[in-house]
Amino acid sequence: MRDLHVHTIYSDGENLPEEIVLMAIKKGMSEIGISDHSYTWFDESYCIRKDKIEEYKTEIARLREKYKDQIRVLCGVEQDYYSDEPTDDYDYVIGSVHYLMVDGAIAFVDESPELFRQAIDVYFGGDVYAFAEKYYETVADVVNKTGCDIIGHFDLFSKFNEDVRTGKKNIFFDPSHPRYVAAWKKAVDALIPTGKLFEINTGGMASGRKTDPYPSEEIQNDIRLNGGAFIYSSDAHRAENLCFRFEA
Repeated sequence: MRDLHVHTIYSDGENLPEEIVLMAIKKGMSEIGISDHSYTWFDESYCIRKDKIEEYKTEIARLREKYKDQIRVLCGVEQDYYSDEPTDDYDYVIGSVHYLMVDGAIAFVDESPELFRQAIDVYFGGDVYAFAEKYYETVADVVNKTGCDIIGHFDLFSKFNEDVRTGKKNIFFDPSHPRYVAAWKKAVDALIPTGKLFEINTGGMASGRKTDPYPSEEIQNDIRLNGGAFIYSSDAHRAENLCFRFEA
């Protein structure tokens, strides 16, 4: 059992890297990968600070050596599409799209429902499907741009489309709408030939935002049908959420 998408206090997680490693050992895992958010100059609120990058790598290397007889520890990074930081000396890279740049401004995909609505209205003239098309067009290029080994939460665009508490669905868009389906299918078709792994990411479930993982079952089936492969990821921001619902 392994989990390679995990965040710590070096970005927007709640635990020290060593606390993550100790929890992984407690859970009987064979491999744990720390993959904090890459530095993004235009949004420093959630990512590794630029002056902490080397410290981050050094700390993971220390833990790798300290616990080498109990678990394999890897040093990864979740590289945002718009990050310019080099990734050559990480063990692996997760490539993700968290926002879009539109005419020099940031259109937030996963910050909050309010900012998602603002992006639709301000940058896409109220057309949520135009927003989706631009999002998946960007996701289609994520391997090329980031050089990633793993494609992060492919349909993160769906993060705020349901309210788990009330059971309300399709808050912002209909996932069966022809334009939405065509947009994600085009991205799948572009990414399959790269041979990179797609996540089955349970992070939205752990945070109480979603009832199902990223990507949706329909998208998962399409990826499988076209020869794509998956890796389970918790996207954990708390130690107790390592391998969240992997058994489901």
